[in-house]
Amino acid sequence: MKRDKTADPGILPALRRTAAYLKKSLPLILIALILAALGTALTIVGPGQIGRIAALISSGLDGAIDLAAVARIGAVLVAVYALSALCTFLQHYIMADVTLKMSYQMRAELSRKINVVPQKYFNFHAQGDILSRITNDVSTLQQGLTNALPTVISAGTQFVGCVVMMLITEWRLALAALGVTLVGLIAAGIVMLRSQRYFAARQTALGELGGYIEEMYSGHSVVRLSCAEAPVGAAFDKLNAAVYDANWRSQFLSGIMQPMITVVSNVAYVAVCVLGAAMALAGTIGFDVIVSFILYVRLVTTPLGQIAQGLTNLQTASASAHRIFEFLQTEELPDESKLPEKTDIGRGAVSFRHVQFRYPDAPEKPVIRDFSAEVAPGQKVAIVGPTGAGKTTMVSLLMRFYDLTGGEILIDGEDLAEIPRHQVHSLFGMVLQDTWLFEGTIRENLVYNLENVTDEQLERVCRACGLDKFVHSLPHGFDTELTEATTISAGQKQLLTIARAMLQNAPMLILDEATSSVDTRTEVLIQRAMDELTKGHTSFVIAHRLSTIRNADLILVMRGGDVVESGTHEQLLQKGGFYAELYNSQFAG
Repeated sequence: MKRDKTADPGILPALRRTAAYLKKSLPLILIALILAALGTALTIVGPGQIGRIAALISSGLDGAIDLAAVARIGAVLVAVYALSALCTFLQHYIMADVTLKMSYQMRAELSRKINVVPQKYFNFHAQGDILSRITNDVSTLQQGLTNALPTVISAGTQFVGCVVMMLITEWRLALAALGVTLVGLIAAGIVMLRSQRYFAARQTALGELGGYIEEMYSGHSVVRLSCAEAPVGAAFDKLNAAVYDANWRSQFLSGIMQPMITVVSNVAYVAVCVLGAAMALAGTIGFDVIVSFILYVRLVTTPLGQIAQGLTNLQTASASAHRIFEFLQTEELPDESKLPEKTDIGRGAVSFRHVQFRYPDAPEKPVIRDFSAEVAPGQKVAIVGPTGAGKTTMVSLLMRFYDLTGGEILIDGEDLAEIPRHQVHSLFGMVLQDTWLFEGTIRENLVYNLENVTDEQLERVCRACGLDKFVHSLPHGFDTELTEATTISAGQKQLLTIARAMLQNAPMLILDEATSSVDTRTEVLIQRAMDELTKGHTSFVIAHRLSTIRNADLILVMRGGDVVESGTHEQLLQKGGFYAELYNSQFAG
């Protein structure tokens, strides 16, 4: 499986793309940012008022302190800080609501996208990596925007407001403090630029690790039976080390910012204290100015750390956004909304005329060279051949999972390429070698996406598949929940998927190694049921067990992408060719 390598996206391009999802909520976002700025601006009032209290206390040291004035100023401060807290709460609430709606819309877009990307996309991207984009990356983007944007705005407002107040209060002390602070800003900017690529690498590494975990744990029994724990563990350790390395580098560089801001803050304190003490001794400023400036220095350096943290969150969010938009911008299947549905198909006649196919990633290797065959309605067609002969590929072409490289396929005389994909899919019932059941009741699994299915119909298909005794032995029959804890054999799972296909009653049926997971006795039951239920339905059976397709109306023998033989079971045995060789090899000894 080819792994996706995500380049460094940069913060601004990712935010510009994200802004498209926030257009409808722009007024609310502006209100939230205004509230963030207002809440911060109110806190800037504090140091000046505290300076006034200090002046009242210092002036009353030789006499009576005006406690009433101190109380009034204190009451004003309480009201100001309470209003500031309310503004902060409201902006967090608004941003959380806006970004949650954005993530809801993004997940809906990603879900829609999965159904319209070409099948070849899934050949080059791990399933876990795609799932990581839908879950982890969307959540990371949502949380990053919720926390980062208001933080950066409020911190920026606080920084600018404090600078203005400092210049108004005492410009010389302000220049001394800002000179030190400027050094911190330059250093933080350099660190941010250097660390961005590591945040992108971290999200990519997490996606790769998630993809590998999903692959290995879904086949954990095979891993254990193959005694492959050591190589699987080694591969996991390698991917885990990549996540650790990307995390370490990104967190190390972003972690430098906070200690750097602390050093800058302390140096600024020292500069203000030394210069302020000298100016106070010279009688240039009063004690209240020094008190106010010490508070302003704290307020002007604190935003630097907040901005650094906000930018760190934005870096992580932008890396996630890039991965999300990379998937959303992936090539889609051609738009077929204007392609009219065919009203005269459904009999089940299929014509393969000089079909050719090469996978897009390997155009130099033909998979189907020149395939031609005629299938009459209601016929049971078996496609056999060694691994890699092109059997499953042929069925994938028939269902338009891939488009032909050359030739054509006709269904009831209509070119397959001119039939909308959704209509093509509705013509087929399909049972794959890998069973697919979801958590839900037996009934929900059988009537998947069907309406008005009666219990009598369920009973009929279950009897035909030999499932009736199994279903009735369950505590709640058809309403029994299937979960991870439910004990059900691989053969029973396969029988349920076959029953689902029978219930769909589509004009054509595809069985791809449908009996590979059942025992011989169950296989006989399935064969009898299929013989009965496929009457009047064109069916395509792919099987390695040649004993299961002896009663097929037509057997197509594929080898190297070509049909080398065709006929009934008896005709092919009489020829003594490749089919006879395959058949006899299964019963040798």
